[in-house]
Amino acid sequence: MTIKQIRAFLAVAQSLSFAVACERLHLSQSALSLTIKALEEGLGGRLFSRNTRNVALTAEGESLLPLARRLIADWDNAEDEMRQRFSLQRGRVTLAAMPSFAGNLLPPILKTFRARYPNVNVTVNDVINEQVLEMVRDRQVELGVAFEPMQNTSMTFTPLYRDRFVAVVPMDSPLAQRGEIDWQTLLQEPFITLQRPSTVRVMLEEHLQARGMKLPVEFESHQLATVGRMVASGLGVSAVPALCAGQMQELGAHCLTLKDSVERAIGVLTEPGNELSAAAQALFDILQQENLSERLPS
Repeated sequence: MTIKQIRAFLAVAQSLSFAVACERLHLSQSALSLTIKALEEGLGGRLFSRNTRNVALTAEGESLLPLARRLIADWDNAEDEMRQRFSLQRGRVTLAAMPSFAGNLLPPILKTFRARYPNVNVTVNDVINEQVLEMVRDRQVELGVAFEPMQNTSMTFTPLYRDRFVAVVPMDSPLAQRGEIDWQTLLQEPFITLQRPSTVRVMLEEHLQARGMKLPVEFESHQLATVGRMVASGLGVSAVPALCAGQMQELGAHCLTLKDSVERAIGVLTEPGNELSAAAQALFDILQQENLSERLPS
C-alpha cells in the first residue's frame, strides 16, 4: 500500500462516490479507478462493490477503513512533527561541555538560543574534557565543547577562541597586589591543580617541561571548584584557564595575568559523517557567532 492509495481509498469510502472523491483529490475518474484497482490487486481482493448506481464497502473494505484512518493520521502527525523540527518549532539538542565552559560561557549562549527557538529543548552534559571527546565519539551527543585535542583524532574540531591560563592566588597573599606574575615566582608557592589525566594538568606539565621546569604539585583534586576553594583558604596557588577566572573569584581567590601563559584553542567537536539535526546546527551557528574571547579577562 502507498499513501496515495490509502488516501484514495478513504476518499471513496467516506463519500461512497467516485465522482465526489475525484473532486476532493483533484484526480480524473480514470486515475482514481486505476489507483483503487492497484490497491485491490496488491491486497488480493475487492474493497468496494459497485455498479452504475451505488458504491459500497465490502467486508474487507469495512475492516480496512479504521486501519486506513489511523495510518493517515499517524502519517500526517509524523509529517507535521518533522516539519516543526526542521523549522525549529520543536526539537531537542544534546551537547557535552567542560564544566568550566558550561558554568561560565554557555548560559548566555543558551539564553540567546532560547530567545530564538523557545520550543527547542537543550540537554547539557557538563563533564570533564576527556569525557566530552568520548561522548561525541560514541554519538551520545551531537556537539561537544572542549580544548583542541592534543592527539590526532577522527573528530572535526571547529575553534571558537583561544584561552590563556591565569594565575590564581589567595586574596590576602602579597602576590595578589601584583598586576602580573611569572612562572618562577608562582612556582615558589605550594601548587594546587587537577589530578591526571586531566587535560589542564597535562597542558601545565608539558608547557613547563618545554621550558625546563617541573610542576611542583602539593595538592590535587578532581574538580576546579575544589582547587579554587583550596587556593582561597590559603593552601597554595594554581593556574587555570581564563574562562574559570570568574568562578575562582566567586570562590574567594584572586586571578593574575600570567606571563608566558599556556594557550590552547577551545572549540566545538563533531563526529564526521554524522549530519547535525536542525536544532544542533542552529546552536552550533550561535556558538560560532558569539565573540567569546571578549568575555574573558584580559
